[in-house]
Amino acid sequence: MSDQRMASPHQGQPVRVAGESLERARAAMLMVHGRGARAEDILVLADQFAQPGFACLAPQAAGNTWYPNRFLAPLEENEPWLSSALELVGDVLKQITAAGIPHERTILLGFSQGACLTLEFAARNARRYGGVVGLSGALAGPDDTPREHAGSLAGTPVFLGCSDVDFHVPKERVDQTAEVMRKLGGDVTERLYPSMDHIVNQDEIDFVRGIMKIVIQ
Repeated sequence: MSDQRMASPHQGQPVRVAGESLERARAAMLMVHGRGARAEDILVLADQFAQPGFACLAPQAAGNTWYPNRFLAPLEENEPWLSSALELVGDVLKQITAAGIPHERTILLGFSQGACLTLEFAARNARRYGGVVGLSGALAGPDDTPREHAGSLAGTPVFLGCSDVDFHVPKERVDQTAEVMRKLGGDVTERLYPSMDHIVNQDEIDFVRGIMKIVIQ
């Protein structure tokens, strides 16, 4: 493996697309899959959202994993994969804006490890988005990770949905993430579902649909 590939393991990975083409779409959703999954898996949600006018773009992680260790591990233990993954999300977002769809009409959404990556990207690149959705995820790093990020989410709708007994994501970390996003200016809705498995439920799908309807207006 080349030094460049080792330093940027996710660069050059494919991006799968569903819904409208970027050229015809009025809005976009950037969708980030979980550990061990594929871009095609997260795009299944696009069918369940069933909102016209959206281009849905899902980057593929190298080896189906964005970073090797738990999201709770020290950030440096997930490098260079974490930085490479964040760069790829940024590259896809640039592709969306280059097609004429502004950040204000773009929703960032991730599930599980993809939710952690999505939330981390939004916090580090705070600005007004169409929405930020973290399904069964939280900000990366240990509890004492500094969270002093520049920028403002400027009222961006932020949705955090998770089980209250999720094996992978302690509910306290979802609470902490909600607080960080509020401090960054996000309009945060947090829902902890009693005894839910590590899945996406209908209430979460319905809430995202609501965000999409507002964005597409």
